[in-house]
Amino acid sequence: MRQFALLFPLLALVVISLAGTATVEAATGLNPPVKLVWHHYKVTNTCDDAETYIRHQVEKFYRKDSSIAPKLLRLLYSDCMVNGCDASILLQGPNSERTAPQNRGLGGFVIIDKIKKVLESRCPGVVSCADILNLATRDAVHMAGAPSYPVLTGRRDGGVLNADAVDLPSPSISVEESLAYFKSKGLDVLDMTTLLGAHSMGQTHCSHIVNRLYNFKNTGKPDPTMNTTLVSELRNRCPPRTKKGQTDPLVYLNPDSGSSNRFSNSYYSRVLSHNAVLGVDQQLIYNDDSKEITQEFEAGFEDFRKSFALAMSRMGSINVLTGKAGEIRRDCRVTNANYGA
Repeated sequence: MRQFALLFPLLALVVISLAGTATVEAATGLNPPVKLVWHHYKVTNTCDDAETYIRHQVEKFYRKDSSIAPKLLRLLYSDCMVNGCDASILLQGPNSERTAPQNRGLGGFVIIDKIKKVLESRCPGVVSCADILNLATRDAVHMAGAPSYPVLTGRRDGGVLNADAVDLPSPSISVEESLAYFKSKGLDVLDMTTLLGAHSMGQTHCSHIVNRLYNFKNTGKPDPTMNTTLVSELRNRCPPRTKKGQTDPLVYLNPDSGSSNRFSNSYYSRVLSHNAVLGVDQQLIYNDDSKEITQEFEAGFEDFRKSFALAMSRMGSINVLTGKAGEIRRDCRVTNANYGA
């Protein structure tokens, strides 16, 4: 299993080489090559300063509210892992993708809409919502402590996806089920273990963990893999769900970082010490490969940062639309056919 440790020099090389390349065949890895371009809007001379405009807006938002980093990470994940990175998650509607139960509590829409308005005032009909979401997420998590990884651009926007098409898994699944889901998207165990590390920031609803606290697998007891101190702390914030309409408080996914929303490898320390909040995170130690990767990331923050750069690039190239496919929306909330309606 030492192949994971040997990957990290390669990851560094990938990040460095992308920075000096004009055109590449998307992220290195398992995904089939897709034609995305390094600095697409500058190369095509369609909106030279698009990435600068996006970064400026993200910085303004981040200074007011650092929680935009985990919010945008979740928004991007919810977009790319369902139908590909086509910004379909941003579309509004009574049965749209964003209304699916799995997408409850999604945030970051206001940021993307604001950035889109700025870009439309400067380069009308040019910059896709899919690219905005990918670039804004990169810039936000970089401000939180992640590497400023290269984002290839040239994505186009997709159409409406109904809520019942959303296949995002439960946060309580086993590591085998989690890995099968990631593999179905063209990602592997290294990607899965890396991307779950995004849970070093952000919050989750008590309803996603209440079974771990009170009735794990219908035993009437808490999850035996949870540290008992953590069980007590979370029970203080998350009472049993006994009646309809009961409030559903939020708890931090990583109490070590809490409201600071700092990107770190402390998530992996919590997993190894049985202090993970979500069941899917704690499951990482029950697969030999993901456990070894977890141990390596816990021991080396830079290893995690380098792997995160590549995993985000690979996720960002899932089923992208390029060329004449899709469209460039004028408003990220509606397709062009409904723009102005």
